[in-house]
Amino acid sequence: MALDTFDRTPPPFFRQGPSALTKLLFFSALALFLMIADTRLQFAKPLRAAIATALLPVQRVLGVPVQMWQSGGEYLHGLSAALASEKAARAQLALQSEKVARADTLSLENARLRALLELRPALQVRSLAAEVLYEASDPFSRKLFIDRGTAQGVALGAPVLTAEGVLGQVTRVFPLSAQVTLLIDKDAAIPVLNTRTQVRSAAFGGAGGEAMELRYMTANADVQVGDELTTSGVDGVYPPGLAVARVTAVERRAESGFARILLAPKASSDSVRHVLVLEPMALQMPPRERLDVEVEKSARSAKGARK
Repeated sequence: MALDTFDRTPPPFFRQGPSALTKLLFFSALALFLMIADTRLQFAKPLRAAIATALLPVQRVLGVPVQMWQSGGEYLHGLSAALASEKAARAQLALQSEKVARADTLSLENARLRALLELRPALQVRSLAAEVLYEASDPFSRKLFIDRGTAQGVALGAPVLTAEGVLGQVTRVFPLSAQVTLLIDKDAAIPVLNTRTQVRSAAFGGAGGEAMELRYMTANADVQVGDELTTSGVDGVYPPGLAVARVTAVERRAESGFARILLAPKASSDSVRHVLVLEPMALQMPPRERLDVEVEKSARSAKGARK
């Protein structure tokens, strides 16, 4: 077939209709009109809702691999965290077991020493649970009131504790309530014992409103930041060994013979709701006259044994 017999004219599709630029402008204007109309009239909202409903299963199916990947990563992360927590718990349990064994050993040794020296056993302190009613309205003191009084056996001067340590001392007693003066009060004082050095001293309140102060300590006293202070038990009020405060700052001044030692109390009154009221140690001790007689008899017997 000869080549000149082919029809070389363009097809009607390319030869008829508007130009490409005209179509671009038309459809651009139409798209802009539809967007403005949809913004004003919301006529495409049902259509979008129908399309979203139809595509929801497809989205769920396509999101399954992503969810599986995320869940697998969270599972592995949680598994590693659980293994680390179990390891730390086992180490803590071993440490607690060692402490319990050591405490049992010390308790037995203490009992043997007391039996050997014929010392009287430690006093059993009676306690009473109480609830905090409210805090005193006086802005210059730190006191609160509890719902136990003389009718429940609360005595004047009774120590008040929380789970963290000594909170304060009962300073006024009413039939059905009692006033507790906190250790951070400006008029509060408590004898303490440094557990590291076994040195007794006195801690006072009123240092900055929320702290305590260790007074009458020489500038070269062996006191360090972080030392734990407990009750010494020599005042006849507080049982020995109760947590009181921790040393937070030590200022040694060259021009002064005493050091300024700040303490942070163990027990905080900000969120406390329930406390424990102890019976003062002095109520369980023998009278002063009887104690003097017993001491004198012991001294005479010791002198007779030496002769």
